[in-house]
Amino acid sequence: MTLSSDLRRALENISTGTVTTLLLKKGIRSGWMRGPMPFAGEAARIVGPAFTLRFVPAREDLATPESWASPRSTRGAIEEMPEGVIAVADARGVTHAGIFGDILCARMKKRGVAGLVTDGVVRDGVGVIATGLPVWSAGTAAPPSVAGLTFVGWQEPVGCGGVAVFPGDVVVADGDGVALIPQALVEDVAKAGLEQERFEAWVVSEVEKGASLPGLYPPNDATKARYNKEKSGR
Repeated sequence: MTLSSDLRRALENISTGTVTTLLLKKGIRSGWMRGPMPFAGEAARIVGPAFTLRFVPAREDLATPESWASPRSTRGAIEEMPEGVIAVADARGVTHAGIFGDILCARMKKRGVAGLVTDGVVRDGVGVIATGLPVWSAGTAAPPSVAGLTFVGWQEPVGCGGVAVFPGDVVVADGDGVALIPQALVEDVAKAGLEQERFEAWVVSEVEKGASLPGLYPPNDATKARYNKEKSGR
């Protein structure tokens, strides 16, 4: 999926908390990835289409340093990544082998990739941070990927952090983790999300004035009417 500039800007103003709530209202309970968190601490929100990468358990005849030179390698996948995508790597939750290090992250940054999300870990942590590539992962480990994983392909459906990810689904990542929006729901979530953020900001202002929560959040009919009146009067 190619995100329009308007959709991207809208989603950049919607938290992962809001995204997951809206997905829940649409019957999707598995929209938040378990494992990936900001690697460098505080993280600005990023948004982009998913470019998927898939690893399977290591097999000794395939998971070798020589495999890094294969056309079907993480190196080959990186060269196929369009600008603005978020690389989503299914590392099967393996935390004892780093799937990317500083050199690969530097190349993704140079190609204009918006970020990396994985339920696995990265290596060369200090160097990864220095590249400036936003990373959400389950931590760091010194051994390379072939110590525990075999890379098998890209741009196919994967599972990351318990979430099914299809190429082109939209990733929203911030300080609370990573949420995934199915392609067919992106416009609805963006529109509803902006309104939800506006409403919750108004609720916070009411709480700061001393308002109690029953009837305010979630709103009853009287609260909805008052909110709509104040909104229309702006």
